[in-house]
Amino acid sequence: MKYKASSAFSLLFVTSMLLVPSTQVLAQKASRTANVPPSADLTYAISAVQKGLSLNGNASLQWRADDGRYSIASETRASIVGKILESKSEGRIDSNGLVPQTSVEKRFRKEATTTTFDRDANVIRFSASDQTYPIKGGEQDRNSVIWQLATIARSTPAKFKSGSTVSAFVAGQKNAEAWSFKVGKAENIKTGIGDMSAVKVSKVAGTDKDQKIDLWLAPSQNWYPVRIRFSEPDGDFIEQTISKITTP
Repeated sequence: MKYKASSAFSLLFVTSMLLVPSTQVLAQKASRTANVPPSADLTYAISAVQKGLSLNGNASLQWRADDGRYSIASETRASIVGKILESKSEGRIDSNGLVPQTSVEKRFRKEATTTTFDRDANVIRFSASDQTYPIKGGEQDRNSVIWQLATIARSTPAKFKSGSTVSAFVAGQKNAEAWSFKVGKAENIKTGIGDMSAVKVSKVAGTDKDQKIDLWLAPSQNWYPVRIRFSEPDGDFIEQTISKITTP
């Protein structure tokens, strides 16, 4: 399934995934106690090319993890048009990491949509469609999945090696699908808070028509996502790079 660039912002804020060998799945335990990133407020600078037009903007994200619960609240603004996305994910934290309960997205000039992980009925439901999927363990939404990757890196660093592959069943606004991520090498990147080393993780595209997603997690910054890039087959892209990190 191809996600358009207009929906790509949500993936940044846009993780129960566990890093294991490629023959295994993400729902397996990484450690006895998941080591989630500490709470923080993150600000990102955005640069993009959409239909040949260069755009800039910013995004703010509030990540909270405390007392067995987590929440992710984000807001994205683009030059000229203003706020284009609000999103929120919340749920529990267990030994495997994040366990989403609800995910809400409000996009520019559209009604808000809610994805619900009904743990009593073991079903994923969508306000924007009649589609449902069974909950088998390890499912994520597009907001939580990146933070689950960071949790994996912190909980089992010895397994977070270049060449490793992880997979998860990820729910969007109307449906869900299996995603795979490949862990790459550490790279030196430039950010608004200085140069830093960050491990590149890329979503594996099923076909050459799928959107490509690359993200960089910085070990020196609690494995926060410090850069993420969404690339379309037609050359359009959106890149978000950290400009400020504040711990509450």
